[in-house]
Amino acid sequence: DYAHTPDALENAIISLRPYVKGKLAVVFGCGGDRDKGKRPQMGAIATRLADVSYVTDDNPRTEDPAKIRRDIMAAAPGAVEIGGRAAAVRTAVEDLRAGDILLVAGKGHEEGQKIGNQELPFSDHDAVRAAIAGEDYHG
Repeated sequence: DYAHTPDALENAIISLRPYVKGKLAVVFGCGGDRDKGKRPQMGAIATRLADVSYVTDDNPRTEDPAKIRRDIMAAAPGAVEIGGRAAAVRTAVEDLRAGDILLVAGKGHEEGQKIGNQELPFSDHDAVRAAIAGEDYHG
């Protein structure tokens, strides 16, 4: 899903909740060089509404990805921090059990990860498919 704002993340999680028979897990991050105030908001929303939250990178641009994750984690008690987005998606998929739902939020249709001043190939859809197949995904 393209949910990359606090409201969008909250709405996406809430909309999935009625369909969950097991646990609701979410993989998300916040973009670099953008509104830093939404980072703790998104961390708090994810940990309040989802059963399991994985905090990862999402277009860090020129900011230090670890700093962005720290900003999120400050308000996300119990969240799991995994820097590499493909690794976070794979871990989340591997942790799923029957009846669980996974929301991978933030990129939606995007086909790249903005790191520094370059855009590297990356697709959440392809990362999920690779994880389901038990394969590594490198973009």
